[in-house]
Amino acid sequence: MNIKLGKNAYGKRAVNLSKIIRHADHHEFRQISVSSALEGDFETAHTMGDNSKILATDTQKNTVYILAREHFNKGIEDFGLYLSNFFLSNNPQVSKVNIGIEEHLYARMAFDGTVHPHAYVSSGNEKHTTTIVQDKDSVTITAGIKDLLILKTTDSAFTGYIQEPYTILKETTDRILATKCEATWTYNSVNIDFTAIFEQIRNTLLKTFAFHKSLSVQQTLYAMGEAVLQVYPEVEEISLVMPNKHHIPYNMEPFGLDNTNEIFIATDEPFGYITGTVVREQDSV
Repeated sequence: MNIKLGKNAYGKRAVNLSKIIRHADHHEFRQISVSSALEGDFETAHTMGDNSKILATDTQKNTVYILAREHFNKGIEDFGLYLSNFFLSNNPQVSKVNIGIEEHLYARMAFDGTVHPHAYVSSGNEKHTTTIVQDKDSVTITAGIKDLLILKTTDSAFTGYIQEPYTILKETTDRILATKCEATWTYNSVNIDFTAIFEQIRNTLLKTFAFHKSLSVQQTLYAMGEAVLQVYPEVEEISLVMPNKHHIPYNMEPFGLDNTNEIFIATDEPFGYITGTVVREQDSV
């Protein structure tokens, strides 16, 4: 029987880093979590215990902190690209680098119309994400949003679905639509103002969600992805995950009262889980 090593990688996860960028009139606070993974010529490390080609994961961690001092001044995509280039160009035994970054979002506080120079408030659980996958011939850059909790109180319906013996869900033309959205999109260039386009894409996603007359979560998911591809040629494709955050009307009939879509029970589990990817159709030759 012939046994050999299959695909493998190693790296460091959850390198938590905070940085203050000191401007003349204000401080810019950034908080990120970085993960690195390296693929390459590491077979003998597994089969023979030969670590001569291993860049220690502790060294990878230290590299993130040291490079952040001079090179983490713009978008997380820019910093991720710098890291992947550094690991690849300085380690000939490495054939592919995967860098993942999550940024915790903060906004400067404002009082009486004036933005405070160094006091911040968290934007909650929402995170800006990116993944850089680079080898010697190509690089793929994805960006996205994670844990974006969005809700609208009307303009959402769900009717016309399969009715069979186990179906008890009532059709509705007016319901709360709530989801903890995750979106990831792939750029087709490295020459992009990543910070600016991220904010624009985020706004497009939110605006589409808010104004879309939804007949299902699936339809709204597609409309959000379609809007991004229509507006931003820099985006090759976009994937969305939109789990239902159910708000179920409370039954007041036992108390002789009606409930005109005002009182709901918010439930965490079980929940619907809707995913989809919207892509550009290639022109036929």
